[in-house]
Amino acid sequence: MNGVPTRILIADDQEGIRSAFRLVLDAQPDMTVVAEAADGVTAVETALAIRPDVVLADIRMPRADGIEVTRALAETDIHVVVVTTFGQEEYARAALRHGAAGFVLKRSGPTLLVEAVRAAMSGDVLISPQLTVGLLRGAERPGAVLDDAGLTDREIEVARLVAQARTNAEIAEELFLSPGTVKNHIASIQRKLDVKNRVGIAAWAWRTGRARTP
Repeated sequence: MNGVPTRILIADDQEGIRSAFRLVLDAQPDMTVVAEAADGVTAVETALAIRPDVVLADIRMPRADGIEVTRALAETDIHVVVVTTFGQEEYARAALRHGAAGFVLKRSGPTLLVEAVRAAMSGDVLISPQLTVGLLRGAERPGAVLDDAGLTDREIEVARLVAQARTNAEIAEELFLSPGTVKNHIASIQRKLDVKNRVGIAAWAWRTGRARTP
């Protein structure tokens, strides 16, 4: 980001939540909150007007919910991270299906919120750990044919670790690779599998039985 702080819009109908998020995010040297919105329609209109880097959108808001906000901004270069009190996997699946760059439970705490913003900016998708395994296992088919989709052995290793919700840095450390090499592998995997993001990679790994440690 060349020293330019990540510009964030917070969309939540509770003023106390917006204030708490602002305190956490403005305290980060690489982030700045540039706007707030109390409903989904205002969030979309404001985002399109000022073009923040990231929108934090509550799953339930008046006029338009977090999923509708995600859908409305899907064709822009604005990353949407959905935040919610509710941990139902169907909410997460819907948000991610419409292009969300993350799905974070409010109770996960400030550290994960910050990590979700940074992940979105680096092209990763962060999901609260409380949801990850159940969300991705939902795609598992125990008797699935092990089609390798043209992936190399190394790419299959990377896909397995993505399915276990590892970050690029963690994958790099485990496989003794540089973070840049991991990023290149992930881009190659997405292209070969014809998926848009890490969630698509993880779903493939669970579906084909490759997500589990051999």
